[in-house]
Amino acid sequence: MAVPCYPDFVPLSLDVKSALHPRLSLTADGVSEFTFSGLYLFRNRYHYRVSRIGPDSGFIISGEYQQKKFFMTPCEAPGRAVLESLFATHDYWKNISETVLESSRQQLEEWGITVSEDRNNFDYLYSRGEMAELAGKKFHKKKNLVNQFLHAYSHEECPLTGELVPLAVEILDKWRQDKGEDGDYTAAREALELFDTLPLRGYLYCADGKPAAYCLGESVAKGKMFAIHFEKAVDYYKGIYQFMNQAFAAALPRFFINLNREQDLGDEGLRQAKMTYRPSGFVKKYTARQGETA
Repeated sequence: MAVPCYPDFVPLSLDVKSALHPRLSLTADGVSEFTFSGLYLFRNRYHYRVSRIGPDSGFIISGEYQQKKFFMTPCEAPGRAVLESLFATHDYWKNISETVLESSRQQLEEWGITVSEDRNNFDYLYSRGEMAELAGKKFHKKKNLVNQFLHAYSHEECPLTGELVPLAVEILDKWRQDKGEDGDYTAAREALELFDTLPLRGYLYCADGKPAAYCLGESVAKGKMFAIHFEKAVDYYKGIYQFMNQAFAAALPRFFINLNREQDLGDEGLRQAKMTYRPSGFVKKYTARQGETA
């Protein structure tokens, strides 16, 4: 299905994958939301619809959250007329990347559009090499937990395939049971069910012969970065998350320079946990509103 030009939108469906996926994978910043999988798996939560800025231009993603409408422009900023039209029907402009912002910052100010950092949605970046080695004092506690896992359990690791998806589903179901809440269960389950359809790759980990953990993600930022969308494990195995983090980083091809472990959404506990892995940087994102302080 072709994606129509603005102001027409179509629901974000598998039918537009061939149009969105190649273009989104070439965006430079590596914003974790700006992949076809990332958008599709959360299409119902945010009521995503998609349009094109122009016949040979980037996309506009329209969404809604907590009764507020927003739009996103993964590839480029629209012109003034389109922006004014979008602001007339949406509350704010979300997840503006640094590349998109820098190409249009001066014009946006002239047009009365106020931009601010959205720290809660910054993606955390980690050096793939550092995560694979966990060397040095700053990773001492993480490495100890990995070693405890390796000493306590026999383990196996293998690339996730369609044949192994039922084992990953088993892990996911146990994860939900341990947490006592759904969290992102629906999206994680659909990602596994569509494993052979979506451009995702991952690894499955077993401990003492039983399915214990899996991770799933995809290439972003022109193949320089790997975004990890889902990491699920059975809490019974002490050190399983630290082991999985290191093992997956070590298994990834070396052309992936950074791991993108997504945002903390303002959750202080999650922020502290992400900071313990000593991020090497962030994928910064910005929010914009028209005629008011963002």
